[in-house]
Amino acid sequence: MSTARSTPLHDEHLALGASMTEFGGWMMPLRYGSDIAEHTAVRSAAGLFDLSHMGEIEVSGPGAGAALDHALVGWLSTLEVGRARYSMIAQEDGAVVDDLVVYRTADETFLVVANAGNAEVVLAALEERVVGFDAQVTFTSPEVALVAVQGPRAAEILLSLTAAEHQDAVSSLKYYAITPATVAGTDLLVARTGYTGEDGFELFVENGAAVALWRALLVAGEPLGLVPAGLSARDSLRLEAGMPLYGHELDLTTTPFEAGLGRVVRLDKTDADGAPVDFVGRAALEARKSSEPARVLVGLKALGRRPARAGYPVVVDASKLDLVIGTVTSGAPSPTLGYPVALAYVTPEYSAAGTRLAVDVRGRGEAVEVVETPFYRRPRG
Repeated sequence: MSTARSTPLHDEHLALGASMTEFGGWMMPLRYGSDIAEHTAVRSAAGLFDLSHMGEIEVSGPGAGAALDHALVGWLSTLEVGRARYSMIAQEDGAVVDDLVVYRTADETFLVVANAGNAEVVLAALEERVVGFDAQVTFTSPEVALVAVQGPRAAEILLSLTAAEHQDAVSSLKYYAITPATVAGTDLLVARTGYTGEDGFELFVENGAAVALWRALLVAGEPLGLVPAGLSARDSLRLEAGMPLYGHELDLTTTPFEAGLGRVVRLDKTDADGAPVDFVGRAALEARKSSEPARVLVGLKALGRRPARAGYPVVVDASKLDLVIGTVTSGAPSPTLGYPVALAYVTPEYSAAGTRLAVDVRGRGEAVEVVETPFYRRPRG
């Protein structure tokens, strides 16, 4: 018998005919109908996602910013109220425990959002790392649901339900920012930090108001092409956008530098007195930054029709499957681009854009080309 938890929207998913699957310890909608139709709706109009499996952790108090500077690789004390930052929590050896989004919701309050399967690990690590700082850690996730509206018509849909006094705040919200607002009659937090490559919003709402909010968004969005979307579409969308998924591109064997995310590691951060911050993993990451990585994360464009999948070996040549130089971490057909794409770790000498390689797809070499990521960029204007 499954011990997976259910989100407050579980019955809504069943009523919509969703195929459910276990993910990160939760029962989540995999798809409601067609994966491709859900994916395409997000690219062309909008999709509605249940993200209530994500873990919300509040860090508060006069020393909250300093505590997070010590606990995470980023420089969070410099974050302005109302803004967000992508960061990571690392082990002493520099390996990634989880990648996170951190919002500063008030001068002394931060909201840390962890991946579902890592939420309790991150919680325990933060509780340990804030000791000695004037800060408290609170696991708010059990009381919070998270709903996302993603796609080019997301703003239009959300604003149609937003109270008049909050219209300006929501419409002018910058990317990686957060604001309080009243949506569909409910007070909540609206963030603009999507994971699909499209414009979009995430709504943090109390559990008891989640169903009414979900239904209101469906009704408001349906005339504009919004559909509910599951994990399958979310994965293909984030892959096209070149965004990492913990457990695939990031794990306890990987540092931010191998993943091409060294920019989030702030070795230059200082405390209130101007002294360097000795954050967890600093020494290892400082050493890793100055040395060439053993492997590099790259994008792969398939030159044929067969998609590479996670775990498949990357080889130098389609005729020499024993010359393995890397491993695929994520791969799928791209509904938007019309050909398969993949992310993979390869040795540095094979990481330049334009390099021709192959992937061992069940015993047959399939030609691929190293390309820049993201594979897809949304149209501007």
